[in-house]
Amino acid sequence: MNKKFYVGLFRMMAVAAIMALCMLETGCRRTDVRDFEVSIPALTAENEAVVRQALARFGGVDKSSMKFDHKAKKLVLKYDSMQLAKKNIELAIAKAGLEANGVTPASVGVR
Repeated sequence: MNKKFYVGLFRMMAVAAIMALCMLETGCRRTDVRDFEVSIPALTAENEAVVRQALARFGGVDKSSMKFDHKAKKLVLKYDSMQLAKKNIELAIAKAGLEANGVTPASVGVR
């Protein structure tokens, strides 16, 4: 076979390899960090520790991002939606005895 054939074959293989690498690079998301605001009507300075403890078991919650606004009765935090859902956060807070975005302790079996 002639030299032109091998040059053309090499170019095609190089283009295919580059395309494959590009597809691999963009194909798999590992993290998806999002902001989340949780309304906690009974939020006080005293029960802030209860909320922190309730969310401590979740690796997907950025504990350093937690900002409690006691006046507005809300918590703002960052979480990785690839590891857990907003509902997991709401349920954990409700199981700790506080209403979170309308999820009540009674709705999760806490008395």
